[in-house]
Amino acid sequence: MFLLALAASFYADLHLAQAVLGSVAAVGPAAVNLRTAVNYVVLAETGVSSVAPSVITGSVAVSPIGGDGLTGFSLTLDPTGQFSTSSQVTGELFAASYTAPAPATLTTAIADMGTAYTDAIGRANPDFLNLNGGSIGGLILSPGLYAWGSAVSVDSDITIAGGATDTWIFQVTGTFEIATGVKMTLTGGALAQNVVWVVTGAITAGAGSQLAGVMLGKTGITMETGSAVQGRLLAQTLVTLQMVPISILPTVP
Repeated sequence: MFLLALAASFYADLHLAQAVLGSVAAVGPAAVNLRTAVNYVVLAETGVSSVAPSVITGSVAVSPIGGDGLTGFSLTLDPTGQFSTSSQVTGELFAASYTAPAPATLTTAIADMGTAYTDAIGRANPDFLNLNGGSIGGLILSPGLYAWGSAVSVDSDITIAGGATDTWIFQVTGTFEIATGVKMTLTGGALAQNVVWVVTGAITAGAGSQLAGVMLGKTGITMETGSAVQGRLLAQTLVTLQMVPISILPTVP
């Protein structure tokens, strides 16, 4: 804990000094490029299910599964057949079975999601290795590359502290769980799009919890009742939502 606090203080002092000099240099690993996957706040290969009322700011897509993989949205198919709309989604919903160009566009997006996952999970030489044995509740997380060779759990609030150009990659070789009511908070200007959680196992957010960052899941992502996401949910299997607000901008359940 002392070393984490010291690191957070160092980064805060660094940004202050740079601001006085008129420039702020980015701290942390090279950013993960989502390519065309960035066009979606929720993207999954085997389906996205929602228990209303979820409030999703942005677009949702599934591929290679077709429109049957979008459940709980009360979809209205556009006359063009290229996308659907839903009262739960401010953007559009896409599926591999929809009319062109949706199939080709989604094939590319899914490939780009896979490329981003491979890039993020493959980063070497972490700044923090197996921090707190994977129990990271209560910590202040400064910019950097974090890696765990085990499951990670968050049982109390955490803070992701840094500037608007700083980056974080959290590699989790196992499951990732955030407990009921626990919140991730971005401070100091940190942006959700610069925070990447790359997880080999299932991702589960407890009821009323708040996630921050881009969630790149090798398997499924489950958001329990009233949980919230400031970021994106990108899964290589299924995304399950239960009355969940999602936005790349700050959102409160």
